[in-house]
Amino acid sequence: EGIHAAEFLVSEAPGHRSREEITVLSGQDLVAGQVLGKVTLGTGAFAAFGTNVGACTCGAITVGLGAKPGVYKIVMLATSATGAFVVEDPDGQIVGHGNVGSAFSAGGLGFTISNGGTNTVGDSYKITVAAGSGKYVKIDPEGTDGRNAACGILLAAVDASGSDLPGVAFVRDCEVNRDLLNFDDADAGEIATAIAELAALGIIVREGI
Repeated sequence: EGIHAAEFLVSEAPGHRSREEITVLSGQDLVAGQVLGKVTLGTGAFAAFGTNVGACTCGAITVGLGAKPGVYKIVMLATSATGAFVVEDPDGQIVGHGNVGSAFSAGGLGFTISNGGTNTVGDSYKITVAAGSGKYVKIDPEGTDGRNAACGILLAAVDASGSDLPGVAFVRDCEVNRDLLNFDDADAGEIATAIAELAALGIIVREGI
């Protein structure tokens, strides 16, 4: 016999404040008590930021842990085929420096810019990181699109094997029984991290209840 709907719940906030209606991403058959992540990041797209002298291009863009949805700005600092550049995140914070022709990796982004035309100091480009679908999935500590971070617990089983389906999750201010939660194949360290992430949302995981 599986875990019943909300069987893991110890207490919750008055009314329905602890709960939210969610959409479970297709391709999953989730049980009650499943610890959830959410798809918060999409893919990245490269383009010129304004009118440039050069015409640099960019290869495949990797969007990973630490990236933010929004526009990253890349500004050339030298006139050179291998000139240096600086990268700012969507909040205007510098995330790193790189060089044309060399792989860049910082702030959750990975890419390589190739020289084109006369690469010139002051030229600027952008990488736009799309927001994710906002749909919920089982937590995956190895994920890079947001599903790596615990953000809720599924109230009742949802079989979304064939299509997206609605569900209900506890996303804040409640207490839950550790023994009735599903962390899938996460190891002890990953589970400890997920429990801390839940605690930051006011979801307190109780042991030995």
